[in-house]
Amino acid sequence: MVSTTFINAGDEALTSGLRPEEGARLLDAQAFARSAYEGRMVPTGQYAIDFARGVVSALAALRSDVDTRIAGMLFELTTLDEKRAEQIEITFGKQVADMVNAIQQLMRLHRGVYLPHDSGKSKNAATAQLETLRKMTLAMATDMRVVLVRLASRLTTLRYFAEQKLENDMTLKYARESFELYAPLANRLGIWQLKWELEDLSFRFSEPANYKRIAKMLEERRVERESFVNEAIARLKAELSAAGIRAEVYGRPKHIYSIWSKMRGKEIDFSRLHDVRAFRVIVDDIKTCYGVLSIVHNIWTPLPEEFDDYIARPKANGYQSLHTVVEAEDGRTLEVQVRTQDMHRFAEYGVAAHWRYKEGSSASADQKFDQQIAWLRELLAWKSDVADVVVGQDESERQWVEQLKAASLNDRVYVLTPQARVIELPSGSTPIDFAYHLHSDVGHRCRGAKINGAMLPLNTPLKNGQTVEIITAKGEAAASGAAGPSRDWLSDGYTASSRTRSKIRAWFNAVEQAETLTQGRALLEKTLQREGKTAVNLEDLAHKLGFPKLEELLLAIGNERLSLRLVEQALHAGEPGKLAPAEPDEAALTRKSRASSVTRGAKSDVLVLGTSGLLTHMASCCKPAPPDPIVGCITRGKGISIHRTSCKNFAQMCLRTPERIVQTQWGKQNSDTVYPVDVFVLAEDRQGLLRDISDIFLREKINVIGVSTRSSKGQASMSFTGEISSTEQLQRAIKVIRDVRGVQDVRRT
Repeated sequence: MVSTTFINAGDEALTSGLRPEEGARLLDAQAFARSAYEGRMVPTGQYAIDFARGVVSALAALRSDVDTRIAGMLFELTTLDEKRAEQIEITFGKQVADMVNAIQQLMRLHRGVYLPHDSGKSKNAATAQLETLRKMTLAMATDMRVVLVRLASRLTTLRYFAEQKLENDMTLKYARESFELYAPLANRLGIWQLKWELEDLSFRFSEPANYKRIAKMLEERRVERESFVNEAIARLKAELSAAGIRAEVYGRPKHIYSIWSKMRGKEIDFSRLHDVRAFRVIVDDIKTCYGVLSIVHNIWTPLPEEFDDYIARPKANGYQSLHTVVEAEDGRTLEVQVRTQDMHRFAEYGVAAHWRYKEGSSASADQKFDQQIAWLRELLAWKSDVADVVVGQDESERQWVEQLKAASLNDRVYVLTPQARVIELPSGSTPIDFAYHLHSDVGHRCRGAKINGAMLPLNTPLKNGQTVEIITAKGEAAASGAAGPSRDWLSDGYTASSRTRSKIRAWFNAVEQAETLTQGRALLEKTLQREGKTAVNLEDLAHKLGFPKLEELLLAIGNERLSLRLVEQALHAGEPGKLAPAEPDEAALTRKSRASSVTRGAKSDVLVLGTSGLLTHMASCCKPAPPDPIVGCITRGKGISIHRTSCKNFAQMCLRTPERIVQTQWGKQNSDTVYPVDVFVLAEDRQGLLRDISDIFLREKINVIGVSTRSSKGQASMSFTGEISSTEQLQRAIKVIRDVRGVQDVRRT
């Protein structure tokens, strides 16, 4: 095989833009690699030394720094000669060695990831997968210069295919991948010369007939077209100079793929393309833009239907420019764009970047990712502006290199399934997050994970480019439903995604509800058997007890929110000769105090003299609850007793021992903490009175932990002890109790 022209070309092309000492360092790297590369070929069939020089030549055209070019020269050593690869860090420094390793990771990604259209998925799924692939390629490069090397290496490969005039399955695969992954990346990074050449070469191999047809039409008219555009530019420059307008005017060459895309998109013939002959005018301010437009329209005849004023009416993405198509005296059309320097900079680097409307990206795209890409494009433009550095500007160049190294998309992580599908997750995600991203059922049954083939703990943070395989519960465990997540997974370090934690909590909530339903059903069935009512319709029973569904009745029984005594009453209601008890007894009405009640040691959240954490307890004589005005009294051995300021006992303490009184106030309340209070009710005694009042407490979600009743001379005196979270909750209940038939008085005691 004949070596390509890169090997015979002078080294000036490789060292262009570098200082002499940097150029010498690059040539040392070439000499270092030559013996390992000599006679060896890369997988595409190109000689390794030619490939390396081609990569460096492309990087030199981007005015990249010397370390980037050295990495481009040496990265294939890690596959061809591992022994020499170990010497890279020693000879050329850790920075170069790190870049070489990162480039190899991207090369492995190229070899391992499938193209979406090979999977048979829908168009939307394929588009989403391609977008994730592009993000992953950037995210895997902690030093963004690695992406530049990867793009340069792909361009070198396509150039080699073109030089050798190869057309086979391999060239088609590379062309398709370049179209879908690497050309859009170059576009997003603002590396236009790479983007255009990648697209043209990819188009050449993927659609050779159309490529040759467009190329032939361009070649036939190239001299005539260039002459026409140059004459038009010279004429306009003369008119602008005469008008005293300072402007940059330059032609906009159309590339073969761009022409084909417009012909296909607008369904027009080559002869009807207006912008095959085109140029752009850059001026200082908006007023001058319209002045230039007036001059253009005076020189040539405008086509009104082809005029767009994106300055007065910017595009939705913020893009601004004047677009017009004019017709020369001989009938040929010419497209002219006029914009300010700021508009041009925004169009090239901002949210209105060229790739937005060329690739058809949606407005709902990840804005943070877009902002990072826009910043990278500005960074690359800065580098081209300061490329011709001199010795006195070393600090400026070093600052640029450090910023470029730090530019990465580190808020996401991109990993692969065993089928080579890319999964995008939040940074810090673990195999558990990965499993739940695939499917909730996979997450619930997750029992282990292999990362790059090795079994690792489930709380291992994932890294870009890793292949993750989830080991799930199988056999009897999965079939019986015993498989499920661990509560430990809700601890710190096991998951990074709130979506994952939400799914885990939902699983446990569902399990707890199922257990409560089972328990409620068992208690109900036991009651039915004891009462000899096993044939009763359960849905009708639920409705009779005020529940719209049987499931709600079972949950109320399982949660002990409904006494089984009330179920018994409903079963026997209306039976002749069998009167249901007029009232449930006290045991049926009361339930155990909650675990978070202050009566059982829960934190009372009281601040003493602005200090929290002191031992306090609620006085049993007045039972304060937020937001009652409170005050404290220091006791012997029991800390500080908290009273309501209206408490009679406290008033006596103030007289006897005023030195023990301390000022207190309620602190930040815990929503789970409840406080016991006493309520007295005086009413006319009647059938169902106690049940009616108890139902009110139930509806207001006040847990009754004590009740005593006494009836004398047709009047009932009732004392309730309930647990409340605030006095507002109690006031609502008291207000409703006052409206109960026969109630004469109700008050907190």
